[in-house]
Amino acid sequence: MDFSVAEVRQILLAADALEREDPLRRAKRLAKRRVALLFYEASTRTRTSFELAAKALGADTTLVSSLSSSIEKGESLKDTGITLQALGAECIILRSPYSGAPYLLAQATGLPVLNAGDGMAEHPSQALLDLRTILQLLGIRASAISEKCLRGITLTICGDVLHSRVARSNALLLPRLGARVILCGPEQLLPKTAERMGPGITIERDFDAALRQSKIVMMLRIQAERLAGLSIDLDDYRRRYQANAGRIAACAPKAPILHPGPIIRGMEITSEVADGPQSAIARQVANGVPIRMALVARALKGGKR
Repeated sequence: MDFSVAEVRQILLAADALEREDPLRRAKRLAKRRVALLFYEASTRTRTSFELAAKALGADTTLVSSLSSSIEKGESLKDTGITLQALGAECIILRSPYSGAPYLLAQATGLPVLNAGDGMAEHPSQALLDLRTILQLLGIRASAISEKCLRGITLTICGDVLHSRVARSNALLLPRLGARVILCGPEQLLPKTAERMGPGITIERDFDAALRQSKIVMMLRIQAERLAGLSIDLDDYRRRYQANAGRIAACAPKAPILHPGPIIRGMEITSEVADGPQSAIARQVANGVPIRMALVARALKGGKR
């Protein structure tokens, strides 16, 4: 998360303004600019919201996936990027299984590259939309974002923290605004020490204890695709770490529940909680479009060539 606190405030203010703007006027901002979505991993929320965001600004978009391009034949990231640049792409939105891939692509092409998730490293736009959701839930305006705006707020992130770029980006961002972040889950799915994640982070293996301290709760799925060599007792995981109606009612009866998706119902969260009155999951998803509009507009400087 390379943004300064001032830049975070500017992005969220831009998201507010773009969301309110007349759609016909907004569509002129990036009219006929070319944005390529280069996705090496499957995605629903991130890909769709980035695409809708770019189109809402008037840009033309094209989707390139590993299953429908020369990537499947072994073409390198560099050569794919150079090809997209030669075809007229002015901005690339990249999701990759490899940490650091957006930086390499930006160096190879000289184009603005938006990170839509890179390996187990970061997912900056998700952290920004999570922040927008949190601010809305707390009644804090984007203009009030500062290094102290979340002071006194404790958020628990529970689940497969070790492999989660969402957890990492939130852990990098939220403490910089004053929040305390509790990381919770089984030992093999957590970093060994909180110090490795930075200041403002604590580790708690007892989910009930974490919930009792939390103003907001974020659940994560177990990322089966990243669990090579690890053995997880799923029944034990459900017993100790599942967000179910009884546990939430007993330990965090007023805490909004977040989840970046995809949700595995019956594993890390039950349908009663995911669809219940404390769920803010749909709001999270909805916030993806204005945040990503702000990021695309920023990358292309609001339409200036």
